[in-house]
Amino acid sequence: MRLSRAAYILLLPLFAILIASGCSSQKAVTSQDPAQNSTQGGPAEAEPLRYVVDLNDRADDLFKVTLTVDDLGAENAVYQFASTAPGTYQVMNMGRFVRSFTAIDADGNEIETEYIAPNQYRISDPASVTQISYAIVETWDTLMPEDNIMIMGGTSIEEDHVMINGQAVFGYPTGMQDRPIEIRLEHPDVWIAATALTADADGWYRADNYDQVVDSPILIGNLSQASFTVGDTEIEIFVYSETGQVQAESIKEAVVDIIDAADEFLNGLPVDRYVFLFHFGDPIAVVSNLQGYIGAWEHSYSSGYVMSEANFEQSIQGQIPSIVAHEFFHIVTPLNIHSEVIAQFNFVQPVASEHLWLYEGTTEWVAQTMQLRAGLITLDEYLGRMSDKLQTDDTLDKTWSLSRISLESFTPEGQEQYYNIYQRGAIVSTLLDIRLLELSGGERGLREVLIELAEVYGTDRAFDEATFFETFAEMTYPEISEFFDDYVRNANPLPLTEYFAKIGIQYIPEVATGEMAPLLGLGIGPSPDGIQVTSVSEPASTCGYVSGDILVSVNDEEFSIPNIQASWGYIVGLGPGEAFDVTISRDGDEQVITCEKELIEQIDTHVFEVNSMASPDQVQLRDVWLMNKSLTGS
Repeated sequence: MRLSRAAYILLLPLFAILIASGCSSQKAVTSQDPAQNSTQGGPAEAEPLRYVVDLNDRADDLFKVTLTVDDLGAENAVYQFASTAPGTYQVMNMGRFVRSFTAIDADGNEIETEYIAPNQYRISDPASVTQISYAIVETWDTLMPEDNIMIMGGTSIEEDHVMINGQAVFGYPTGMQDRPIEIRLEHPDVWIAATALTADADGWYRADNYDQVVDSPILIGNLSQASFTVGDTEIEIFVYSETGQVQAESIKEAVVDIIDAADEFLNGLPVDRYVFLFHFGDPIAVVSNLQGYIGAWEHSYSSGYVMSEANFEQSIQGQIPSIVAHEFFHIVTPLNIHSEVIAQFNFVQPVASEHLWLYEGTTEWVAQTMQLRAGLITLDEYLGRMSDKLQTDDTLDKTWSLSRISLESFTPEGQEQYYNIYQRGAIVSTLLDIRLLELSGGERGLREVLIELAEVYGTDRAFDEATFFETFAEMTYPEISEFFDDYVRNANPLPLTEYFAKIGIQYIPEVATGEMAPLLGLGIGPSPDGIQVTSVSEPASTCGYVSGDILVSVNDEEFSIPNIQASWGYIVGLGPGEAFDVTISRDGDEQVITCEKELIEQIDTHVFEVNSMASPDQVQLRDVWLMNKSLTGS
């Protein structure tokens, strides 16, 4: 999310879209013998697991799945559904969505099965099994009491289209996570199927293993499509639009410059083919209680986007290019730079990686920086986005380091701070880039180190989770170890003034504007429980608001994600002295707070300005910082 798993939460101007990350409270529930979590599947020459999904029968919002397999043994007796998936940082427990589960022998007789945990079914006589069938309900229309699936990581089955994320439809017999898989989707002939997987002449999609199935979402139905080539990479775009107003050609026009910028940033794209899957509709109205709201989820050779049609013209100007920039760069992190936690993904028990600062924070830095260096946004726009990220950082707990957020990302407390991976994480990567350029005399910034890391590791070689900070410092400079200790492993105050001065940019924490405006002094943001107060100043503090309050309604109109623009917009539009009532929930108890806005001098925070008096050395380093090349021109 995200951004990019991203996910962003996009404040239109209120919320940023949460990319590739869920916001629900997390609770891992498994009952698993560690031996059953082995990724050592059958030999490469073993027959694939063959799944058939009947999409012609779309009644009851159910995916009807049949698996053909005839070589199960005692070590494969438990059928496993996913508890989580790469890039979500969310406990999913997909077994909760299963509505029926049966195993059949060669004579068509049913074999006894037992539900043993939220994600597991035990088969009494696995050696006799020739077929496993189950029905699993779509996630969009199925709200759970807790831990709802983020919308971009879920499933939808409708009359004119189907969206599949692999972990939300398929499972596997334990011990067979590495077994090759073939999938056939039975669907109306007029439908178009879009996925990074490739199909043979008979319509069977082939995946090397279960991980690749999860890594390859499928959008199928009444789709429009477009394509273009960048270097040697074929880019394909598929769009489902509920009303038909959004077409793939429009998306192509919006993102072609971003892909060109990525190609320039990386000195060539590391994939031969990449697929964009866009779903446009009104998902908020359908799944207003789901976590994730709208957003995107990255994969190795594709990415999926769920967005509203309502603001398409606005989105295509700024939001879609930035989101695509983030998600697309995941072709480098984590596809080509990742630890063993990602390479050997544990679908049974969530395992956190400390290096989300790299997978998400650095990727978000790239998403903004490559737009700057390609001339797609101005320096003022770039610095404004950095300011926005620092303002968001102010609303979160600054005592949480990026390492702590990463390692506790599957906990409820970690989820409350998780969004800062995209905010402070991107700022820290910006500072790291400046520091690397300074230490190398303008020869080697974060871009160059990322390219080197991708060459050293790549898709098939993982770095060591425990020693990567040391490895990075050994590849660069000893001083970088101290940088990681201060600003990644720990949550020391960021040296914004010092570091931006190195490139001739002034950072000013606060600037009094001299302008008076009607202000409430209330910051809000999303939380697992709804719209939450994130910061309080005058006059809201005097009225009685405190951080953590959940906004229930304003003047008896509900506060919720679907109507946030209307409810919060009402407050924004009020003048000074106009009273309004807000019902809040605090510690489970509701109360009404009456308040009114006051005329207060506006204070701009986290201001960046180009220093007109910068020294020649500062200007020279800034010029290098603004380009995809060093002082020597390489």
